[in-house]
Amino acid sequence: MGGKKRIEKQHGKGKLTARERIDLLLDDGSFKEIGAFTKQRGTELGMDEREVLADGVVTGYGEIDGRKVYVYSQDFTSLGGTIGEMHGQKIADILKRARKDGRPVIGIVDSGGARIQEGVDALASEGRMFYQNTLNSGKVPQVSVVTGPCAGGAAFSLALMDFIFMVEDTSYAFVTGPRVIEQAIGEEVTSQELGGARAQQEKSGVSHRTEKDEETAYKNVRKLMSYLPSNNSEGPLRVSTDDDPERTDESLFEIVPADPGKPYDMHDIIERVFDQEEGEEKNYFKILPSFAENIITCFARLNGCSVGVIANQPMARYGAIDIEASDKASRFIRFCDAFNIPLISLVDAPGYMPGTDQEWQGLIRHGAKISYAYSEATVPIITLNLRKAYGGAYITMGSKGLGADIVFAWPSAELAVMGPKGAASIIYRKEIADSENKEEALAEKVEEYRETFANPYKAAENFHIDDVIEPAETRPRLVSALETAIGKEESRPKKKHGNMPA
Repeated sequence: MGGKKRIEKQHGKGKLTARERIDLLLDDGSFKEIGAFTKQRGTELGMDEREVLADGVVTGYGEIDGRKVYVYSQDFTSLGGTIGEMHGQKIADILKRARKDGRPVIGIVDSGGARIQEGVDALASEGRMFYQNTLNSGKVPQVSVVTGPCAGGAAFSLALMDFIFMVEDTSYAFVTGPRVIEQAIGEEVTSQELGGARAQQEKSGVSHRTEKDEETAYKNVRKLMSYLPSNNSEGPLRVSTDDDPERTDESLFEIVPADPGKPYDMHDIIERVFDQEEGEEKNYFKILPSFAENIITCFARLNGCSVGVIANQPMARYGAIDIEASDKASRFIRFCDAFNIPLISLVDAPGYMPGTDQEWQGLIRHGAKISYAYSEATVPIITLNLRKAYGGAYITMGSKGLGADIVFAWPSAELAVMGPKGAASIIYRKEIADSENKEEALAEKVEEYRETFANPYKAAENFHIDDVIEPAETRPRLVSALETAIGKEESRPKKKHGNMPA
């Protein structure tokens, strides 16, 4: 829309135009535009002599795999995709239409921020966008794809949406840019270092996915949408599957080492338990794959039903829960609950991460978020304890005490206030100290504690565990539990909002 020269410049940067992006995202020929003839109303600083077609943003609706979605795509070739009064109003209108019609909304972001020439009118329109984002939250899925800059106050619109995709090398997002930072505090940093795709996922956890190019980004947005309902009044999506719900897998037992201190890759468990899709490289779709890697959040399917998976990852920090893992898991749980997506928890955690750094940064208030999210969730919650769940991690990771519907454990699971070695060292301190061979005495007491307390049968005796299952039977037992709980009806006390930890 900005003319041939600007389009060529856009392509020269490896970026697509607003309409080319929509064509890649949506089903062929499905897009219908809204507001194509909208024009800017600014008159100051020469704006009365400028013509900005559609005020720099393409808005409308179309289809993804035959399902209706609303979309907006900012046009960097038109005044740098800056947000003017009408530009912001068009986006706010699309957000409102999506909520009224119960359809997901996808925003393709490529903008220099608020249009300086329009002053507070531009800022007011950004406020309208934020307002509609907030009203949509928990009502319809909202997805952003950042394909260029997203600067200034407009960046907050990203955080108000559910999922953010960014593209390597071409996209970046920040509230205050490198020039402002240098002027204000003397720190020198590039746009990519400050708010590039990798920085905003690996360091800040703002971006949920980092994609190698735009084509991959739109492909994966379409894949994400295949797991999500259109709105919060629909049940979880179901697809047909050829994967046998009764399929067993003897290799599961071999993946998890008996020694609770030895790591293994939890992805190997996920790949074998959930529906295996022909032609797909992975049978799960990860959210925030490079942030807080000690906990995995992903979408998968179980007997054709979309589910949200929360799993400790022993390969990173031994699966211990820290501040970032708490934030990552709790937001994912709350999203799944808002859109009626059942939750499957795979537990292997030694506890919360110790240390002054964690405590001083607020591990208590951040760590409590997972407990809050599970406790307020009314979707089916199924938990499997694989190897260890000590202390607060046992409670937090979808225990019965927090409202889980069905809780399983493998025979190898250790459920206790703390690990057997630490517990034995405290409980039997005097006996160990008085023994001739302290190491041998400690080993004996560790085994005694493990047999007495740190096993799933003790928990099952007191009905904290519904059943102790063989690893090979994991898939059929999870399928059976899900199909039993899928019609669950449960409510929570009516309140305006809760006091979720900040």
